[in-house]
Amino acid sequence: MNTLTIPVRTSAHSQMVDITRDVAEAIPQAFSGVCYLFCQHTTAGLTINENADPNVVHDMLAELERMVPWQNAAFRHGEGNSAAHVKSSLMGLHLAIPVENGRLVFGTWQAIYFCEFDGPRSRRVAVKLIEG
Repeated sequence: MNTLTIPVRTSAHSQMVDITRDVAEAIPQAFSGVCYLFCQHTTAGLTINENADPNVVHDMLAELERMVPWQNAAFRHGEGNSAAHVKSSLMGLHLAIPVENGRLVFGTWQAIYFCEFDGPRSRRVAVKLIEG
C-alpha cells in the first residue's frame, strides 16, 4: 500500500490535536496489520494518550513546558525554537498501532494525538499500512 498523508492544521503555539478519526478513516474496512504513523516535522510529535478528560492534554502540555521552558538562556539554536525540538524528541515522531478488520486496536480511552510545539502551522503525518 502507498503512503498516505494526513494534513493537520494547528491553531496554538503548543497544542495536542486528536487525529484518531483522520487515521481511522485512512484504513480500509477489511485491512488487518499495522498502521505506522510518522510525524514529518522536527518541532512536533505524536503520542497516544487518554481522550476522555481534556485535563489530561492540559496537564501534558503544562508538564512539558515546566520540563522544557520556551525561554532558556542555555539554548543556542539560532531560530529560537530549541524547546520545540527537545519536546518533539521527548514525545517521539512515530507510532505503530495494530489494526484488525479496519479498526485500530486501542484500549478504552486511547486516542492518537499530534503534538504541536512551534505553531500555529500546517503540518503532515505520513500513514503507512503494513499488512500482516
